Amino acid sequence: MQAARALTLSVALVAMTLPCIVIQCLLSALRLPAARSFPMRYHRAFLRIMGVRVHCRGNLDTSGPLLLVANHSSWLDIPVISSRTPLTFVAKKEVESWPIFGLFARLQRSIFVDRTRRRGAHQAHGELARRLSGGEAVVLFAEGTSSDGNHILPFKSALVGAALQAMRENSLETVRVCPLAVTYTHVHGLPIGRVLRTRYAWYGDMELMPHMWDVLRHGPVDVTVSVGPVQNLSRFADRKELSRALECEVRSMFIAELRGGANETAGGTAYPLPGA
Repeated sequence: MQAARALTLSVALVAMTLPCIVIQCLLSALRLPAARSFPMRYHRAFLRIMGVRVHCRGNLDTSGPLLLVANHSSWLDIPVISSRTPLTFVAKKEVESWPIFGLFARLQRSIFVDRTRRRGAHQAHGELARRLSGGEAVVLFAEGTSSDGNHILPFKSALVGAALQAMRENSLETVRVCPLAVTYTHVHGLPIGRVLRTRYAWYGDMELMPHMWDVLRHGPVDVTVSVGPVQNLSRFADRKELSRALECEVRSMFIAELRGGANETAGGTAYPLPGA
């Protein structure tokens, strides 16, 4: 039964994805404004087919330049966050060459950072500043890797510092920096628990395609995106202090969702993705 479900969903996702790739390629080639919002619409359809329900706590205001600093545990985080609003991601350079996800990342105009080369990092910082100065929302996964879904890993101050440096070098004082927590809470409407939560996490040396197949097999999942308060950058002495503050906010929202917010979500106090 589970295998049949996974196969059916796989066919539906492929049938939906192929024409969407063509559409996004055309939008990008023609440099149309819709190229920014189309990935959001695609990810909403993607999540509906998979049975992933997204809930949001807090106000995600993307009316101006915004840097979202988030935790990261799964490839599912990308469509979950992207389904909220038009945005782009900061990603490791190697992601660009990954099958499937590399193509998606390029079509969503991700900012690829080559951490092994100073020149590559500098170019990425310039691109980050350009996107923010254009009023875009950019997501940074500050842990630098993915976790098992049950913990928040220490935030890499160098990643946050690079974003700050890009903003300061380009006089982008109006950019808001906001913590964001992604928490997987329910499967089939029941609390997910520590063991099942790791099933949705993609970390370590896991192979991508077998993990995707396993996620498709195991049924509808509820995810909560918690948006924290905008950080006043003038309060922090340096990047390490800011990183600790952002990590604390994300961990607090994450733990609160696991302890009590998840039950509220099941009761309906969290609101679903707009347009769903």
